[in-house]
Amino acid sequence: MSILCGAHFHDETAAIARLESILWPNGPVCPHCGNADKVYEIKGKTARPGLKTCGGCRKQFTVKIGTLFEDSHVPMHKWWQAVHLLCSSKKGISSHQLHRTLKVTYKTAWFMSHRIREAMRTGELSPMGGGSGIVEADETFIGSKKGVPKKRAYHHKNAVLSLVERGGEVRSFHVDKADSATIMPIVRENVAKEARVMTDEAKYYNKVGSEFAEHGTVNHSAGEYVRGDAHTNTLENYYSIFKRGMKGVYQHCSEKHLHRYVAEFDFRYNARSALGVDDEGRAEKALKGVSGKRLMYRDSFPASIGDQTERDV
Repeated sequence: MSILCGAHFHDETAAIARLESILWPNGPVCPHCGNADKVYEIKGKTARPGLKTCGGCRKQFTVKIGTLFEDSHVPMHKWWQAVHLLCSSKKGISSHQLHRTLKVTYKTAWFMSHRIREAMRTGELSPMGGGSGIVEADETFIGSKKGVPKKRAYHHKNAVLSLVERGGEVRSFHVDKADSATIMPIVRENVAKEARVMTDEAKYYNKVGSEFAEHGTVNHSAGEYVRGDAHTNTLENYYSIFKRGMKGVYQHCSEKHLHRYVAEFDFRYNARSALGVDDEGRAEKALKGVSGKRLMYRDSFPASIGDQTERDV
């Protein structure tokens, strides 16, 4: 049986119930006053699925209050479909594809995908590489900055810095420039002092690298890619998926929204099958991040086609 045969993909009541089981594992909680003792379900032909009333403050609510789904007119079962498609597609899925598959407008599909990406953003701050773990650091360049003339070097492109712990998770940052002033503080804040750091020959890693237990480098410009434990091949593998998705699926992304696309690829890598997470578990993990986040329509969609932030087919 196909995974898409699940009731929560087609039935609104089942979709709401499935979301409740994820966000309220110990039972419903009133988002207005925090009461969890006296919460009653409102039943009847005219009642919305999942509608409840609080015995404390007497206010009505659903599980969508206080989440990215609040005030959304898209049925919850279609949200489930969108989340599953975005979480299970290794290189992403375009808003045009969601628009055609879900039978919603392109603007709605675009807004849905960005809400889901916002849920994928974790804001993790704990240091990487604790216990003498190996952390690779590298950067890549994608797209073009608006209003910056194209050059032979990378000055006109958007820079993305990534840190990955071997056998663990990746953490990426959209940075203004790939230079010491930008990269050194990020590495210091996100990597444990006892970690072994591996980079390429870029000079801006030399100073910060001396602050850790070990700093191994490889000289890519001389054709050197591995020397013992020193290599950045883990990040190169991550970037290969990231670039295929950004160039082949999304094709164009504005600087304003690049951080959300980066979060999307980080999320799927950090919830990959090698870590024991399947497609269904990945979707549930994404939905755990919807609480306390609001992405307003006016703050996300481009004002005009000329300011389009994703060009896909």
